[in-house]
Amino acid sequence: MAFTLAPTAVTDGYRLAEHDTIGSTNAEALDLARAGDAGRLWVVSKNQQGGRGRRGRAWQSPPGNLAATLLVVADYELKLASTLGFVAGLALADALDAVVPNGNIAVGIDAGRGVGNNSRNRFELKWPNDVLASGAKMAGILLESTMLGEGRFAVAVGIGVNVIAHPQDLPYPATSLRALGAACDAETLFLALSDAWADNARLWSEGRGLAAIRNRWLERAAGIGSEVAVRIDNRVVRGIFETIDEDCRFVIRDHDGGVVKVAAGDVHFGAVASASAV
Repeated sequence: MAFTLAPTAVTDGYRLAEHDTIGSTNAEALDLARAGDAGRLWVVSKNQQGGRGRRGRAWQSPPGNLAATLLVVADYELKLASTLGFVAGLALADALDAVVPNGNIAVGIDAGRGVGNNSRNRFELKWPNDVLASGAKMAGILLESTMLGEGRFAVAVGIGVNVIAHPQDLPYPATSLRALGAACDAETLFLALSDAWADNARLWSEGRGLAAIRNRWLERAAGIGSEVAVRIDNRVVRGIFETIDEDCRFVIRDHDGGVVKVAAGDVHFGAVASASAV
């Protein structure tokens, strides 16, 4: 089965570049941007051999998992581009809801709970860039950018999903669609993802709809009201995860009652957050 775009994505002007094998979908997308591609291009493969996660970490992706990158070329305020990760998380969660049959996929204790301890979401979003199922990481999102000149820039919105397999040697739990009993393949998931992205991108509307995206994200957020530890460079901030603010920063109420707003950092919930070191 070949990768295909949803009709909604085609109508909105998105294109597709499919690869049997690729080093990195993000790297390919940014190379295409530097060569003059206008964006709205999905670069996809189910055999990515050189993927990477945040902070230069390797992203393990055995054949059969989904590696997809959307190339965005724009000239709006660059800081708005960082919120595309929240659009991507919502799109992927919506896509997973669409392709995975109803079942008992719950959020585990170490992932915390959604708003008001609402556990109706089978797939939840962990700030800033993970999608969880059963408290375990199923997918990661990585945004990378490059300046193109004349006020324009390119953003590669990379989405890696554990479809048929997940890493076993991580310091946190991970899972895959197959491990959860879902028979969905990478092509079917991507079809749903391209449709869900089109919907959420229209809502985001180049940042004009960020408040609506934030509200939707909070409805799926893992860990609100839970004990949390965030590693920021060489220090760890501990407290209760309260919300994300209007700029999508992570908001913690620390143990002294103060408010800490985090723009970037590694987040740990539950038992890991309560440990003496992260």
